[in-house]
Amino acid sequence: MRLAAAEPFVAKAPTIDQVLLSALVVARNEEAQLGECLTCLDFADEIVVVLDRCEDRSAEIARHFTDHVIEGGWEREGPRRNEGIAACRGEWVVEIDADERVGPELAAELRDVAATSSADWHLIPVDNYVGAHLVRWGWGASFGRSAHAGLFRRGAKHWGDQRVHPAVKLTGTQGSPLTARLAHHVDRDISDMLRRLDRYSSARARDLRDSGDIGTFGHNLRRVFSRFWKCYVARRGYREGEWGFLIALCAALYPLLSYLKARLESE
Repeated sequence: MRLAAAEPFVAKAPTIDQVLLSALVVARNEEAQLGECLTCLDFADEIVVVLDRCEDRSAEIARHFTDHVIEGGWEREGPRRNEGIAACRGEWVVEIDADERVGPELAAELRDVAATSSADWHLIPVDNYVGAHLVRWGWGASFGRSAHAGLFRRGAKHWGDQRVHPAVKLTGTQGSPLTARLAHHVDRDISDMLRRLDRYSSARARDLRDSGDIGTFGHNLRRVFSRFWKCYVARRGYREGEWGFLIALCAALYPLLSYLKARLESE
């Protein structure tokens, strides 16, 4: 049974042999969302929270739910996620972000798959919300995800070192995708979506400069059209009407904006 927000979850203290499923949350300054996210994770045998340079009440909130809180400072997303995975004791790890919610149906399926699967990792389908509006079609091209490898055996997943959208290396066999969906509150509104585009493209520009190969204007201009087609047509964003158009437009502009920032702006 899910506990009410006013009744914080009391962390379990299983022995190592009892830890089948670990829930991992990596967050930075997420006091507004962290409590609601962690309340949904009471199905796991342990909860591990990694807090990156938090200056709000995130640590205080996390400790209402678990004693397994790791605080530190990481410049890049991949290393902090890898440290969190290494800290998990479970045979299986489910990786959840602070803006995601695990419903009862998904919680039950996660435990069942962890107990019975012979595979090494599974995709979890994602329902993306902009505010209260569910936008199911058209995500992708580095601006959103319709599914991700969120359930995996410890050791089967490793994050790369890029600043934005770090590459994920998965080893072992892929199992069947889960059927229950993860709720992802990706943006509060359109302004929030545009701020995210600005933030992502700035981080990607730094990665491009570090690589020594920022590409060309012509190549990235052509990608505007190919990425828009991919999201709006191939991934059926047109089914979402104007929302689908907006998401495809942001995804299309992302590589061009990243290139222009890498080319025209200095650190």
